[in-house]
Amino acid sequence: MILEYHRPNTLEQALDLLARAQPLTLPLGGGTVLNAPCEARFAVVDLQNLGLNTIATRGSVLDVGATVTLQQLLETPELQPDLQAAIRHEATYNLRQAGTVAGTLVAADGRSPFAAAMLALDPVLTLLPDERQTPLGDLLHLRTPMPTPSAAQAPLGTSSQSPDYPITHYQLPNALITHIQINTKPALAYHYVARAPADRPVVCVAAARWPSGRVRVVVGGWGDAPRLALDAAQPDGVEEAVRSVAAEAGDQWASAEYRQDVAVTLARRALESVLEEA
Repeated sequence: MILEYHRPNTLEQALDLLARAQPLTLPLGGGTVLNAPCEARFAVVDLQNLGLNTIATRGSVLDVGATVTLQQLLETPELQPDLQAAIRHEATYNLRQAGTVAGTLVAADGRSPFAAAMLALDPVLTLLPDERQTPLGDLLHLRTPMPTPSAAQAPLGTSSQSPDYPITHYQLPNALITHIQINTKPALAYHYVARAPADRPVVCVAAARWPSGRVRVVVGGWGDAPRLALDAAQPDGVEEAVRSVAAEAGDQWASAEYRQDVAVTLARRALESVLEEA
């Protein structure tokens, strides 16, 4: 439940509000998460007047403002095709028009296609108040969970036991994301298995390969965040790495053994795709 609404005109004003001990105060981007029914009681700081909704190209890096929408990012010509595919898989057109890049990453769980693909690309995020540069993998571990909506508050057609209903939403305490830097040089492949093409993945794999040969492989489909399985100069040992990160991936939708076997198959396909582009 939203207790207070603020729309500051400067970053300084926003940071002062977010630093308050009481009530819990959270940044508001597109509102696709914070406007949903929730047991938590909090204030929000609307970021729309802060000029964080632009994309700048600097060589091979896209400097993406925190409140850029998923649809804006999707329509960026320099973006890798499989990152575009992951964005389409993440949300419908209407939700992509509202949901922001930073908000989607903060709220993501392990079944987020966008978070999995982005984690493979190893983007760097700028966080205030100290302007620290934080890799996405570190940011996912800095988040804390928000209370879960009750089953009665679940969106129409879903339940708290449905794979399409997010189990937990997350927040980033005492920090504000302002920019996300995405490298467009790596080749990217995103593959997944789901009950139906538009459903959230039961297993997904994203693999990225840099011109230098560096390879990152990410596995998702369960838990609180996608998992980095491999970050190495060569893809040697990827099957063992993928099986290791999925060793305890069992839940009500799939066993750990199933996810291990499927993830290995998807990782092979993804690596074949990015190596062919080399």
